[in-house]
Amino acid sequence: MILSRTPFRLSFAGGGTDLPSFYNEEEGAVLSTALNKYMHIMVTKRFDQSIRLSYSKTEIKNHASEIEHPIFKSVVNRYAPQGGIEIISMADVPSGTGLGSSSSFTVGLLNALKSYLGKLSTAESLASEACAIEIDELKEPIGKQDQYIAAYGGLQFIRFLPSGEVRVEPVVCSTQKRKALEAHTLLFFTGKTRDAKSVLKEQSENTSAKRQTLREMAAIAKKLRGSLENDQSLENFGRLLHDAWLLKKSVASNVSTQEIDQWYGKAMDAGAWGGKILGAGSGGFLMVFCDPARQAQVREALSELRPFDVEFDTQGSRLLFVG
Repeated sequence: MILSRTPFRLSFAGGGTDLPSFYNEEEGAVLSTALNKYMHIMVTKRFDQSIRLSYSKTEIKNHASEIEHPIFKSVVNRYAPQGGIEIISMADVPSGTGLGSSSSFTVGLLNALKSYLGKLSTAESLASEACAIEIDELKEPIGKQDQYIAAYGGLQFIRFLPSGEVRVEPVVCSTQKRKALEAHTLLFFTGKTRDAKSVLKEQSENTSAKRQTLREMAAIAKKLRGSLENDQSLENFGRLLHDAWLLKKSVASNVSTQEIDQWYGKAMDAGAWGGKILGAGSGGFLMVFCDPARQAQVREALSELRPFDVEFDTQGSRLLFVG
């Protein structure tokens, strides 16, 4: 039996510049961190020759070509394990909440199934293959940041080059600074899940008209990295997050909603410095960045939302058990 654990992620800024419609022309960049919320994938031998898959539903098939779940189908087809096999996925957070769960699933599935077959994988190979499956094969209108932060983990500045190359650069800051960044970050679940594809599709279609806005978003991601590495104040970091959120909302009509804007406004009135809706937009988790001394007021202002405690994760996709 093999058990993999792959982190979800929190993207601070730069989302949208990891779409091919942007980085094919000029370099994109995001600042992102892995979280201590995970996708677990278990792979084990099955007593007969069938394939049993367990996720939000259960599939039992005789051949990989019969599998309904597109990512499962692609990965199992690629590696065609001999004999019966059972694969179970378990997530700490549901899909559609802006934490990159789909790509964490793909990376974790590749890591577990390839390990089951005796094939070792690097973080780069897991991320690039997950991108090939989701973007090139399945034609999902998504970017590359989620696959890379899921595979590498940690706090990363990720660059997307017109050549197609992705460069993952760890943010160099003290442990104290990293802990302070974590302590200033609050998450609230809006109670709304959504399919990111429709939001990302519009963002991609708007790239040409919004290229300057996206360019500014990538620049803010770089400034955020510099803010951490040069030990600038976290208030400055929060104000930059606010600037990035205002830009992000202008990229597509469905990034925010009136309700989300109201929640964000309440947080800012209570003393927050900045924040954003995680992921493509329209729902999921609201991130709020503020001084710990003001967090009680922010929590009270957003009492209708469910607070969600997280910590940053220093590791990417890994094997927890091999037996």
